[in-house]
Formats: sequence, C-alpha cells, structure tokens
Amino acid sequence: MTIQTTQQSITRWHEMLKSQDMSILNDLLDDNVTFRSPVAYKPYPGKQIVFFILTNVIQIFENFTYHREFYSDDGQNVVLEFSANIGDKKLKGIDMIQFNDQGKIIDFEVMIRPRSGLNALAELMGQRMATLGL
Repeated sequence: MTIQTTQQSITRWHEMLKSQDMSILNDLLDDNVTFRSPVAYKPYPGKQIVFFILTNVIQIFENFTYHREFYSDDGQNVVLEFSANIGDKKLKGIDMIQFNDQGKIIDFEVMIRPRSGLNALAELMGQRMATLGL
C-alpha cells in the first residue's frame, strides 16, 4: 500500500461529500468495516450499518467543513479535523480512518466535542438508529 492509494480514497471521500453521491461511499467501504461512535462504547461492524450511519450523519450535520488532514507514515491512517453544527449547537471533531491495501475503509472512528454538540448528534442519530432496531 502506498500513501497515494490512501490519498486517492480521501479525494473520493471529499468528492462524495461535495456531490452527495453516496454510491462513492459504497465503493470506499470494505465489507468488514467497523464504525466506532463517539456516543456508543460498542463498535458497529459491517458495511451495511456503517453505510447507514455515515449517510445519516452527513444529512444531520449542517455547515460541515474539513479543516486539516493528517496522514500516518505508513499511509494507512488518516485523521480529518472538521467542524459542523446541528441547529444552534456547534461542534468540532475528528474522523480517524484506517484503510486497507486496496484503499478501502476498514475502521472509522469519530470523536466530537463539546458535549452539547455531541448530545444533539446523539439524539438525532438515536432516533434514526431506532428505525433499524439498534
């Protein structure tokens, strides 16, 4: 794996957010991807649930903007710093994304602050997750 493979995947990630073309996300996620939520201790495994979570979060966030990107030396891990708001609640966070040799996302972990923004996200995502029985 090269850092170029990861950078190509990150470029596609940014294209997806700009175009709202979620078929790109389907291409980027490995079948065995794991999502680590900022509000749930237990990770969510599998492409279907991770696709659901990420597409819903993208719909909930308003004024979503990435500010900085950090790549690990091995090129398999990227940290993306972002800001967004949910109604009048502002938040900052990071996406920590791990890629496999094919440039597919195998692990996606999110950290968010402050608590008011995290609580607003948790409430809205909780309602959407309930429709799946999660």
